[in-house]
Amino acid sequence: MITMAYQQKLAEKLLVLNDRGQGVLIRMNHIKKAYADPNRRPSFLTEKSMESAVKYINRKFPNIDFRGGSQQLSLIQKQKSAVLEVLSSFYDSFVDVMEFRDHVYELLNTIDACQCYFNIVVNFDFTKNYLDLITTYASVILMLSRIDDKKAIVGMYNCAHEFSNGCSDPSYPRLGQMIVEYEHPLKKLTEEFGPHTKAVTEALLSLQQVYPRRNLPAEQWRSVQLLSLLGTPTNLLSPASCDTMACEYLPIEVMERWIILGFLLCHNSLNTNTASQELWKMALRSGLYITLTRDEVLNIHKLSEEHFDGMKGYNKRIADIKECKEHTIINCGGVHREKRLFLRNALKELTKVLEDEPALLGPKALFVFMALSFSRDEVLWLVRHSENIPKTKTPEDYSDSHMAELLFYMERLRALLNRYNYILQRYHLQYLSQFDALILNDTIQSIYVCPEEESVLMTSFVSALSALTLKQLDSGEEFDLRALRLDWLRLQAYTSVGKATLALKDFPDLARIMNMTQFHTKMMDSMEELLQETAELSILCFYPRVFEKMFSQSSEDSSMQRYLMAFPMVCARFSQSTHHMCPEEMVLMEKQSLKLCVKFLEEIAEHLCSVVLEISAEQSNLHEQLLPKHCAETISAARNKKLKKPVPKKGEVPKEKPGTESHRKDRAVVTNMDKMHLTLTELCTSYSMCSDFTVFKHIIVPSEFLISQLEHRLSKIFVRMANYNPNTQDILRPSELLSGIHAYITSLNTLSRYINVDIPRLLRSVLLQQTQPLDSQGVQTITTLYTNWYLEGLLRQASSSLIAHCPTMHCFINQNVENEQNFKAEQFSDICELRALAELIGPYGLKFLGENLMWHITSQVGELKKLVFENMDVLVQMKANFDKPEMMSSLQKRLTGCESVLKRMTIIGVILSFRTMTLEALEEVMQKHCPFLMGPIESLRNFMAMDSDIKVAISVYELASAAGLHCNIDPALVTAIANLRTDNSSTEEEYKISCLLLVYIAVSLPTLAVDPATFYSREHGGHQNNVHCLATAINHLSAAMFTVQNKSIEQHLREFLQVASSTLLQLGQNVDKVEVKNRDSVYLLLDMIVEESPFLSQDVLESCFPYVLLRNAYREVHRTFIHTMG
Repeated sequence: MITMAYQQKLAEKLLVLNDRGQGVLIRMNHIKKAYADPNRRPSFLTEKSMESAVKYINRKFPNIDFRGGSQQLSLIQKQKSAVLEVLSSFYDSFVDVMEFRDHVYELLNTIDACQCYFNIVVNFDFTKNYLDLITTYASVILMLSRIDDKKAIVGMYNCAHEFSNGCSDPSYPRLGQMIVEYEHPLKKLTEEFGPHTKAVTEALLSLQQVYPRRNLPAEQWRSVQLLSLLGTPTNLLSPASCDTMACEYLPIEVMERWIILGFLLCHNSLNTNTASQELWKMALRSGLYITLTRDEVLNIHKLSEEHFDGMKGYNKRIADIKECKEHTIINCGGVHREKRLFLRNALKELTKVLEDEPALLGPKALFVFMALSFSRDEVLWLVRHSENIPKTKTPEDYSDSHMAELLFYMERLRALLNRYNYILQRYHLQYLSQFDALILNDTIQSIYVCPEEESVLMTSFVSALSALTLKQLDSGEEFDLRALRLDWLRLQAYTSVGKATLALKDFPDLARIMNMTQFHTKMMDSMEELLQETAELSILCFYPRVFEKMFSQSSEDSSMQRYLMAFPMVCARFSQSTHHMCPEEMVLMEKQSLKLCVKFLEEIAEHLCSVVLEISAEQSNLHEQLLPKHCAETISAARNKKLKKPVPKKGEVPKEKPGTESHRKDRAVVTNMDKMHLTLTELCTSYSMCSDFTVFKHIIVPSEFLISQLEHRLSKIFVRMANYNPNTQDILRPSELLSGIHAYITSLNTLSRYINVDIPRLLRSVLLQQTQPLDSQGVQTITTLYTNWYLEGLLRQASSSLIAHCPTMHCFINQNVENEQNFKAEQFSDICELRALAELIGPYGLKFLGENLMWHITSQVGELKKLVFENMDVLVQMKANFDKPEMMSSLQKRLTGCESVLKRMTIIGVILSFRTMTLEALEEVMQKHCPFLMGPIESLRNFMAMDSDIKVAISVYELASAAGLHCNIDPALVTAIANLRTDNSSTEEEYKISCLLLVYIAVSLPTLAVDPATFYSREHGGHQNNVHCLATAINHLSAAMFTVQNKSIEQHLREFLQVASSTLLQLGQNVDKVEVKNRDSVYLLLDMIVEESPFLSQDVLESCFPYVLLRNAYREVHRTFIHTMG
């Protein structure tokens, strides 16, 4: 018999079959899910035309007549290739079940023949693998019975195989017979396990030494101070050890599955053995469901009752089942709730102690794995039962709003084990080499009879353990002690067979020492494997609804917010539960894990983002109270404080001064800001749990989700703060918006004190997006809003002379008209506001604003060209005869559209004046923020000579203009004019129109004298109808047009001055006072044109227009101003 044990390799077969069985079980679950999901189900099974074939196969299975059923199976024959391709993997999986069953049969019979001894305390690994094989096999068969389409899959595949190859698949007869046999799986399994009852019962009864002790209520855990390192301070440094080390962290869920399924298959002992009954009842009272695999569960009471119903002599067992079910429904929820409460506190204490003294991980490693195993059992119990809550008076026992804390401390313990792995290895290496090896050697020496094979194995144990040295650890050598553990399993198999020369049950000390040694070896090289066994929570991936509910309940509890990061971190562990035999499931699990992880992180980030932005909004409101516009009442009160204070009106609440919100009279009073700061602290604490983690090879950085949320929300907030109303053309002043944004920025920067997040990068990203027309979400930005407002609200009214450009004050001002505007122009266009605008939208935003301004200018230029074209003949003659007054007078009468030309040029001048003001503001802002960049740009601009290559000059001017520097030629206007040219027009024609346009403007200037609004205001430094902007328009427009045409700008401006001077001098000969009423104001235009032009000088002006006239004009307008004021 011992020779049979050596030859049959029981240990190796148990390991291989258990792994194979898990793979087959997962594949059965995958097939069930695939055929239950309409999106993953093979398309031909859902076709109506295939229904008759499926019904025929199900009815005749497994003896399908391919010839007699040719009419029903014709469609399969047509699609035989597709059927074979799609169903081959499913069919092969069913064949795997059949082969797995054959190997299990063979191994179980061999074990019975060897009369193996099983005891979970003595030969732990051998017993555990034996019981695992039984439950895995039963689970595979039960899962097979839950696949509704198994007959259709197998039969359809075999039909396609028959049609393709002319014969059935070789495995089909046995496979079909197996499927038929297991239509009632428990009945067939019970028959199969009849011969194995003795071995199974023996193995299960050995759990009496472990399961009752592990299944204690929380009150008894507290009384013995379970998992507490501080309960017995004197033993703090003593190694945690016991006779049943591996049993201490054996999942209770596994033991319950062994007991329930084991006694279902081998139920005879329930009527004959009182110990079996007690163990079985205890398992039945522990819950309502056990797990088959993934999210597939067994309703243990219902299944057991149905199985025993109809059996003779089992009425008492059915009564026991009903009594246990009733007890479970009444008491079980509360018992497990108390266990979770105990474990939360116990894990918290354990974590704090080990974080403070990580060296204790060496002697107390067993405590950590016990804590993880106990916690995992409670989490899995709650998950199983939350999906199937029974009718009870306390349904709240089946939900837990504090689950985040338990998951958090489980993750913290895992992190501690990984972080201090070196401490664990160093401690246990010395333990193995200096204690385990010595005591094992002494124990082996005391064995008086030892066969050769067993002797070789035990000697190798001592040799391997004694050879371990600290030098190996310090040099970074990887340890691999799997061979030693496999040899120990072999030794258990050799010494557990009947009539073994060396019976392990006779040497319990050897078993105890080797079980302890095995745990110590796992600390050296199998930490992850042990963590997978004790802390694996992949079941949560298959219960997304329960998992999300747990998260939702925890997030609503303010005390749990600091632990919320545990939920997405748990998702990082799901990849460890995949199996190589089912790669299809791996893809689905990856998607589900990422979906859950991202959802949790987004909700945490959204919650934190809301709190941060609420605090920032409150700070912005407080900051807004300090703006100068709110101090009028305070100043007024200060000036009148000597007066008797008036009695406040009844019901009128005195206005509080800024800062009163900081006065505290009672520290117990909690304000809303206090609550928000507390929530902020709690949520930020959760982010300190980890900086990043990996989910199925995807690196997840939690802080990036927060950055993304803040970026998206801040963009909306900044746009909303502008208060832009396109209907009423209302908008917030740029300086006020900038002040509010600065308050937000100051508040947001405090976030980096709580959490390691790059706030400056976030703010740069958000504010940079606001300098573009649209942000990353395609929403309008501050740039677009202010561009629209300045174009539609300010410049449109300035074009209608409702708003005047005021060069003296460097802003626009409202005119005294009956229809008063709903805003004051100077409050949006003075130097401070335009600087604030430049700060807000930056060079990019001002470039966009400039492009829109250029579009309006080019539309006016287009209309001007049309007017020139209409009056071309007259203008040509006027250009040639501008020095002949009589002819000019007659030609002037033939000329049309003079007012329109001047009006359009004034509009262009207003727009260009506003552009100049914005560029000046931008230059100041750029000089403030980056003076070292502005210096080189300014030098490069100054280096460009007038006769430089025009393309190079324009490139330099574009750079300078983007930085806000003034350029002789506006590059944006040059580009706009160049793009305005049509394909039909020639260069000569464009040049002619440009020359005639200047003539047109020059000869139209005298008409301004008739307009009473042309009056020059000394106070404002300009004309009431904005015609002083003509100087800016003429200089910029002529420079741009002749730059495009590569002509001399100076020459053409000289010609313009000559024509304009000639026509204006004729005003002096006119005796009509109405026509010359504002002659002096018009004369000043020539001086303005020369003053603003970089191409003209006063010498040029004096050569064609007497300076005495300008001097007299200035005296007149100033005298008029004094007279009107006096």
